[in-house]
Amino acid sequence: MNRTTHLPDRQPVRDRNGAATAAPSQARAAHRRHPASPQWAAWAFLAPVTLYLVLFYAYPLYRNLDLSLRNYTVRSFVRGDAPFTGLANYRKVFDDPTFAPALWHTAVFTTVCLVFQYAIGLALAVFFHQHFRLSATLRALFLVPWLLPLIVSASTWSWMLNSDSGIVNSVLHAVGVDPVNWLTSPTWSLTSVIIANIWIGVPFNLVVLYSGLQSIPASLYEAAALDGANAWQRFWNVTFPLLRPVSAITLLLGLVYTLKVFDIIWIMTKGGPADSSTTFATWSYQLGFGNLLPAFGPGAAVGNLLVVAALVFGLIYLKVQRKQALS
Repeated sequence: MNRTTHLPDRQPVRDRNGAATAAPSQARAAHRRHPASPQWAAWAFLAPVTLYLVLFYAYPLYRNLDLSLRNYTVRSFVRGDAPFTGLANYRKVFDDPTFAPALWHTAVFTTVCLVFQYAIGLALAVFFHQHFRLSATLRALFLVPWLLPLIVSASTWSWMLNSDSGIVNSVLHAVGVDPVNWLTSPTWSLTSVIIANIWIGVPFNLVVLYSGLQSIPASLYEAAALDGANAWQRFWNVTFPLLRPVSAITLLLGLVYTLKVFDIIWIMTKGGPADSSTTFATWSYQLGFGNLLPAFGPGAAVGNLLVVAALVFGLIYLKVQRKQALS
């Protein structure tokens, strides 16, 4: 006698009011058929960063651009009714007699600082890469200029380069050299701020380039030594080519930082004497905040020129990196 077992039909689950609801297994199956989109999770992670960039980068850039396109005074700045003037502020900046010297000083200051900071930083990175005794201690000491507040570093260099009581002139006098008016001479003022900025920027180049050297396999140096390459040949044919990506980003970051250097120059020379050490950064501050009647529009226009310069070099860097990746 065959027995057939009849399973009871699965009845829908009813709530307290008697309304039919889906069974738990059916609900889980429906959830599996319609999974949550991963885009929502991505947007949730991107939202804080996007908000930060908009509030602290995009909006200030927009306001600076708006300042440069309007005739702002103290009254109109408070009331917000400055008239639109287009590119008049930029024409005023280009026609100003300070524009050409400030452009030249900015180019010289940026180029000389970049070259010496990179060269000295690379030499120190290669030197410390030998892992000799006290190497870590000396590397830590070289970080001191980078860790000090800029106002402390600039004030220290102002004291050291003082014409009357500075230690630099004292050393020059001890070796029979006439004192130099480092901070009060139009001939030497730009050189003085360049020396101070090089001293401050070398540790950054040292740290980044030393990290790049750590990623180069030691086997390449061993193979070059077996082929008879001396120290200079190993550096030129192994170290320097493999450091190009790190060198490129180091120079780009150094360029952006050096273009906007303000506090060191302002504390040491205030852009003088006779605008002999004025750069775009100090000139922008002078126009916007250094006078009894501030010129907000021209000051913002000079600041935007610095932004454009940094943007151009950034795009060049991206283009070069893309070409190297494709090749």
